[in-house]
Amino acid sequence: MIGLWDTTGNEVVKALAAERRSAGGVASGLALTLVAVVEEKKVREAEAAATIAASAHPCRLLIVVRSDLEGRSRLDAEIVVGGRLGPAEAVVMRMYGRLALHAESVVMPLLAPDVPVVTWWHSEPPDVIANDFLGVVADRRITDCKLAPDPVAALRQRAKDYAPGDTDLTWTRITLWRTLVAGAFDTTDERVTGATIVAPLNDPTAALMQGWLKSRLGIDPVWEHTDRSPRMHSVELQCANGDCVRVTRDEGTALFSRTGQEDRYMPLPKRPVGDELAEELRRLDADQIYGEALGAMAGVAGLDSKPAMRVHVWKDPMQAAQAGDAAGAFAGPGGSAA
Repeated sequence: MIGLWDTTGNEVVKALAAERRSAGGVASGLALTLVAVVEEKKVREAEAAATIAASAHPCRLLIVVRSDLEGRSRLDAEIVVGGRLGPAEAVVMRMYGRLALHAESVVMPLLAPDVPVVTWWHSEPPDVIANDFLGVVADRRITDCKLAPDPVAALRQRAKDYAPGDTDLTWTRITLWRTLVAGAFDTTDERVTGATIVAPLNDPTAALMQGWLKSRLGIDPVWEHTDRSPRMHSVELQCANGDCVRVTRDEGTALFSRTGQEDRYMPLPKRPVGDELAEELRRLDADQIYGEALGAMAGVAGLDSKPAMRVHVWKDPMQAAQAGDAAGAFAGPGGSAA
């Protein structure tokens, strides 16, 4: 590992090139550049997840940590090639002051040549991806609404701000659920007339499962709220002939029940974030099924007809905060302008 403190982007580029040469040219097999936007307290989590993902998709990992926007502009960097992060080339960049608002000035020269760029926010998703150049430059964008204060509201915001190429790890977390539900109809053509999802009130996986069933089957699933499970507990489908198909989570397994058949247990493990990330990195084109499910969940039509390319819209969060403070100071005691 090479540590560079209070350095510049040019020095980071030089140090990465030198480390690659000493490691024997690891970059020759890179499949993509993964840009991870991370909070300081989640850096180790992001590194662990990226290590798992990189074992399946060798990549150049650029971790961007934005800290202390009001302090002096400074860049600290750690460069790791084939070390604790497995086969990945990694640069962990901690940016302070105004530099944190222009992270692309450091990141762009570090992108691996001639490979796709994926940006992953391992933090609260941005309201508008176009405000973050690291999202605009990416071929694919991965958010995680589970990390937002209100995950379901964040998922609806993803629909409003959607562009083909966007995805969310909430979608990945219901992959096994969707496989089990879809597999129930391999041997029947019975029409589904209704569905019931049992899950906590603010569970984004239940919201997206509801949208997926609505978009694929043309029904309006009922969401029954429960406190007995911290995650989605069960999905039940009612068929036109009276049959019922039900998948119920039981620890790391799923109980599969179907009218007229014996119950079966199937694996339904809680996967680490690294496995979820690796699954999303398998495809670098737009996920139309996700777009349809997200749109059905949020009541927004035509998501996949939106332009795939975003135009960067600069927004200075410091100015917005200062404007808010000024408005508060100008307001009278009752909260209205004096």
